[in-house]
Amino acid sequence: MSEWVEGRVVENRRWTDELHSLLIEAEIDTFTAGQFTRLALDIDGERIARPYSLVNAPGEQPLEFYFITVPKGPLSERLYALTPGAPIWVARKPAGHFTLANVPAAKTLWLLATGTALGVFVSLLKSGELWQRFEQVILVHGVRSDEEKSYADLLAAMADQHPGCFKVIYSVTRPESGARPEDRIPVMIADGRLQAQAEAALTPESSQVMICGNPQMVNDTLTQLEILGMRKNRSRQPGHITTEKYW
Repeated sequence: MSEWVEGRVVENRRWTDELHSLLIEAEIDTFTAGQFTRLALDIDGERIARPYSLVNAPGEQPLEFYFITVPKGPLSERLYALTPGAPIWVARKPAGHFTLANVPAAKTLWLLATGTALGVFVSLLKSGELWQRFEQVILVHGVRSDEEKSYADLLAAMADQHPGCFKVIYSVTRPESGARPEDRIPVMIADGRLQAQAEAALTPESSQVMICGNPQMVNDTLTQLEILGMRKNRSRQPGHITTEKYW
């Protein structure tokens, strides 16, 4: 069986000049929310591939992927230019361990993301399992500007569907002129503002935390959580933190 299946672009949704979501019809193997697969194009006789997290829930079509274009990158600018009907290669077998199977039970699940790392959490939220396992889910999304609040309507609808159980908090670090910038997620944890906005405790006794985003955010947030007495989940020693660096 081939490693790749040929898919077709259904929609290229433009959020900003840099951010977009590709919706692709392709028959791949069953995946678990939180996993990724690879997308590829044949460029100058070579198949160029990169890993991308799935945004859709398992069993949902079309497949969805959330991107930022990388200037002069070998693939992302070409993906940004794709139009409906365009062919694209999708790796048949998804992979990855950033799933709820590796997250112990707790009262509150915190989902901390920057940029396009939001996509993996949308898949988790759409899959339904976390609503059965946690009393409260808090999503924190770090963005540069208000226009980068992709999927805001979907997240607001989820909050309406789960009143009192789901809260979305944004950290906008480069707001429009005149607005006060928010601090980065680890700073907001350190001074307690994030917990105050969420109206929830962030403690080893009450919480599990999943972190996905740029490596600096992941590292700095991990440091702050360790100060609070939390530790990473490991196969032989359950803890409180599960991480995924997004490049």
